[in-house]
Amino acid sequence: MANLTTQYMGLKLDSPIIAGSSGMTDKPEKIKKLAEAGAGAVVLKSLFEEQINMEVDSQAVNNMYGNYDDVENYVSFYTRKHNLDAYLKLIKDTKAAVDIPVIASINCISAGEWTDFAKKIENAGADGLELNIFVLPSDPEQEADKLVKNYHQIVQEVSNACDLPLAVKTSYYFTSLSRRMVKLSNEPQVKALVLFNRFYNPDVDLDKEEVKSGHIYSVPEENAMCLRWVGALYGKVGSDLAASHGIHDGEAVLKNLLIGASAVQIASVLYKEGPDEIKSMLNTINAWMDKKGYEKLADIIGKLAQSNIKRPMIYERAQFMKYYSEHR
Repeated sequence: MANLTTQYMGLKLDSPIIAGSSGMTDKPEKIKKLAEAGAGAVVLKSLFEEQINMEVDSQAVNNMYGNYDDVENYVSFYTRKHNLDAYLKLIKDTKAAVDIPVIASINCISAGEWTDFAKKIENAGADGLELNIFVLPSDPEQEADKLVKNYHQIVQEVSNACDLPLAVKTSYYFTSLSRRMVKLSNEPQVKALVLFNRFYNPDVDLDKEEVKSGHIYSVPEENAMCLRWVGALYGKVGSDLAASHGIHDGEAVLKNLLIGASAVQIASVLYKEGPDEIKSMLNTINAWMDKKGYEKLADIIGKLAQSNIKRPMIYERAQFMKYYSEHR
């Protein structure tokens, strides 16, 4: 049986499969089952920037827990503070329940006072912090450089607030994506890039003539975006890479490792199949590596990355041309 340990965010993982931030990672008892099934690490369900800002605003208005102007304001403050305290308790309780790395997660769109909460996350015992920077460049008035600056400001302010290793989970909505990822990875505390986060997908209800939510779960076809960009970025960025899109079986895990991911994050398949799917994935990985004669995961990570193959253009337009020349 092969050695499936890997390094991610400066952390040692016993397997490359990370349980991604979701409703499957919001309670210690759920996370314990994921760890027992073989997850190498867990990313806790995200805390939202808005939740933290609500506490900051309440503290300012009420002079740090002082006099409340009305009952509504008190209830609002109590509710938000309870949510933040509960998140810190989740970190502590999870660390007590499992031996795998526990990575906190904040879903954010801007820099600001909320970044100070990162220190509380560190003090609660988290092994790392994932910043899910969720900015869709839909505003035609917003210049691209302002969007890029926002990403770096978030990272820098969080880095100033704590000493945790950071992972940045980002979208592919960038001009010159490769350059942007390299720049982000060169921020001192950024130890990993997670490709990619998943935006709300709109759909249309034709009967009601309303916009509604589209598919919540990923599908395997979505992993192609990860394969392209993880493979293209491997060896060029100053951090580890994790794939996080459309990974539903052990073969998909292997493909992303071969292309350059140090680890993968899964969520949709856990909702559909449960924690034991991790065991199935690991069995597939072990069987393939034994068949191929690989002894450790490090032997395959990045083997098929763009920088390591004889025909690197296969990641780019040459593949498009080849496909259509053969399928006319």
